[in-house]
Amino acid sequence: MKNIAGKLAFVTGAGSGIGRATAQALAAAGARVAVTDISLETAEQTAQTISGIGQEAQAFALDVSDAEQVTEVARLVQGSMGDPSILVNNAGIAVGGYFLDTSPESWERVVSINLMGVVHCSRAVIPGMVASGQPGHVVNIASMLGYTAARGVSAYCATKYGVLGFSECLRAELAGQQVGVSVICPGVVKTNIISSGVLESKDEDVEEKRQVVQAFYEKRNYPPERVAQAIIKAIRRNRAIVPVTPEAWLSYYLKRLSPGLSRLIALRELA
Repeated sequence: MKNIAGKLAFVTGAGSGIGRATAQALAAAGARVAVTDISLETAEQTAQTISGIGQEAQAFALDVSDAEQVTEVARLVQGSMGDPSILVNNAGIAVGGYFLDTSPESWERVVSINLMGVVHCSRAVIPGMVASGQPGHVVNIASMLGYTAARGVSAYCATKYGVLGFSECLRAELAGQQVGVSVICPGVVKTNIISSGVLESKDEDVEEKRQVVQAFYEKRNYPPERVAQAIIKAIRRNRAIVPVTPEAWLSYYLKRLSPGLSRLIALRELA
């Protein structure tokens, strides 16, 4: 989809971080934006920044883990703004902790948001794209942990590996429908995903660990706006898999060129 101007974009988790930066970047490229987030307040803040540059935006509260709510919000967007031509499945949470420390409740939560949220939104939005007969594009946000294993993030990795696999299958299925699919794989990006994530451990002080990891993300200081620009390029060029940060690219090639070394690196602690 080379021409984004005038298209309607449906963006999840757009109240902050990568979602907000992507909604703003799409608006700057001329798109109208349905801004969705579990927090209506932050969604409205994002929508206001878009309205401030003269582009149309509406805010909607959306819990992507709730299939019925996703269907209803998609219907509301269609009724008030039209059929989306762009879907950005960005909403997600972090869950950290060794497998033996991670509760069933945390597994269910991360799967329901990070993986099933992508499925629910895709089921609600893509049929309209296909039926329109016009070019469309789906962007799914995964992670470098969608193709790279690491200690202490088994639940999160499982969902992001799932998003990557789902995206590749979806791309193949929609190839003849004028709908492209890109999966975006950032690395360490400065957002609130660590501060708002779930950490579990039987032996460590999880809040102390959270501060260590958050400090690393702050020091890395890779802005979500750069991920948003990679997303815009992916839509325009119909790119399939898009690592973003240098560490994401390094891990991507390492996994393919030297899987044994990649497995050795996985034995190290992330933080």
